[in-house]
Amino acid sequence: MIKIVPYKPEYAQAFKEINEEWITKYFKMEETDVKSLYHPEEYILNKGGAILVALEEGHPVGVCALIKSSIPEYDFELAKMGVRPSVQGKGIGYDLGIATIEKARALGAKKIFLETNTVLDAAIRLYMKLGFTEITGNPTPYTRCNFQMELKL
Repeated sequence: MIKIVPYKPEYAQAFKEINEEWITKYFKMEETDVKSLYHPEEYILNKGGAILVALEEGHPVGVCALIKSSIPEYDFELAKMGVRPSVQGKGIGYDLGIATIEKARALGAKKIFLETNTVLDAAIRLYMKLGFTEITGNPTPYTRCNFQMELKL
């Protein structure tokens, strides 16, 4: 059974590993990745964001963050979402997405966005299932970003 819990410092290594795994499989680590993955408290939590962790039998198997948006139109960016390959296909990403959206609502968000890449087809399908729609034109710190989406809450 999967349990989704708020981030604690004991999950720092899992947050970093789970994200580094998918990022380095498809792309390369960028400066913004390093900041958020190596310093999640400073870069995400202390700025009003949140991180959720999916646990299976007490072990972190998935993560997702809400990063306070620098784009005035949005409250948060849904980011750093990943699920360990050994448990993919079990709906953990969907459950994490729902929990993260609910967390955004609880924090008073009205609109959130995300950035991805079209090579991540399964992720885009998941975001559409969660209610996100395609947008264009927002600035991005990522060279790999070629697809943006938003969700009105």
